[in-house]
Amino acid sequence: MLARVLALNVLHISESDAAGGAARTAYKVHRGLKEQGHVSRMLVGRKVTEDDDIRRIKRHDGWRAADRIFGEVLDRLDLQYVFYPSSFGVARDPWFRGADVVQLHNLHGSYFSYTALPLLSRRRPIVWLLQDQWAYTGHVAYSLDCERWRHGCGSCPYLGEYPRLRRDTTALLWRLKRTVYARSRLTIIVPSRWMLELARASPLLARFPMHRIPHGVDVDVFRPLPKDVARRRLGLPENRRVVLFAASDLNEPRKGLHLLEDALERMDDPPLLALAGAGEIPRRVETAWLGSIGDDEVLAQAYSAADVLAVPTVADALTQTAIESIACGTPCVAFDRGGVTDVVTDETGYQARFGDVDDLARGLKTVLADSGRYAARCRQVAEEEFTVALQVRRYVELYEKVLATAAPEDLG
Repeated sequence: MLARVLALNVLHISESDAAGGAARTAYKVHRGLKEQGHVSRMLVGRKVTEDDDIRRIKRHDGWRAADRIFGEVLDRLDLQYVFYPSSFGVARDPWFRGADVVQLHNLHGSYFSYTALPLLSRRRPIVWLLQDQWAYTGHVAYSLDCERWRHGCGSCPYLGEYPRLRRDTTALLWRLKRTVYARSRLTIIVPSRWMLELARASPLLARFPMHRIPHGVDVDVFRPLPKDVARRRLGLPENRRVVLFAASDLNEPRKGLHLLEDALERMDDPPLLALAGAGEIPRRVETAWLGSIGDDEVLAQAYSAADVLAVPTVADALTQTAIESIACGTPCVAFDRGGVTDVVTDETGYQARFGDVDDLARGLKTVLADSGRYAARCRQVAEEEFTVALQVRRYVELYEKVLATAAPEDLG
């Protein structure tokens, strides 16, 4: 056994450092590690921050040119992310060679080749945070109602789902992942019980140790604000009941805005629907569009201004908006499936039967009738279970456990 490591050197590999929900989660962990006295760096496909401890994987034009050539050929063959030379070059990167532990985040996004995992995982201990199902499907990030990933994929009903394929190579891609993982040493992290159950059921991943570590939010930023003040700042009426729906893409079918619209139509006295995000605005219910909100302080105002957050997602690893909302003291209404069920309980809102629009409407009515009584408990749950500081401490404990059991060649 190794002695307890006082300061860790962690390298993250992520599609981006802050563009998108998965990337923002990676960046929060990166910053949290540094705040707790550890060394943390990121290699990314796209860099959008000014952080000097973050740079692109493709360090020079040679890597970019080689990746582009192979990527174009393999994309035409629908062999998704099979070979990017720069991914193998990570093994020689000084940040990789100096790391105690390497943490992987989303690997899909045309920037990284998962076939490099056998090489990399024999050079350094690797933990992989799964923020969707892509790691164990033929190609999709969310399988929805398809169960073919349990047996080998093929005849995919969702070729157009992200990341899309033109031809059905899903059986081949599934088998290729199986071959790659069989030669890799990985520790899997999932953010919710729902994801843990699915990952353990995967023939591709079941062989690896798995740990559930929920995402966290900055509870100093996401905090309860006076509702009247928040509404005045956002231009929302102070005398109306307000339901908030927030998503980067309002019209992503998986997020369920169409189901929420149906539920609101069935209510006798429908509340005002406030929308935060980009996309087409529903026409059948009264709405107030808040725009795409990129500032966390403004987003906290939106949660505080609402009486309830609607989270009618049909598949999500762990919905960040629900955690942010309860941290602001605002209860949620969601379906009883997916990672959101770790956040939305009887104490913090209402779980409607999956896909049942009438029960979704009933949940909205129930919570709206007495939303104030949830506020204190919502905040308490967020502080006890879903802070960034707690998330990072759990990661550090796992890193140390992985290091204590690592093979000697992983530490050299």
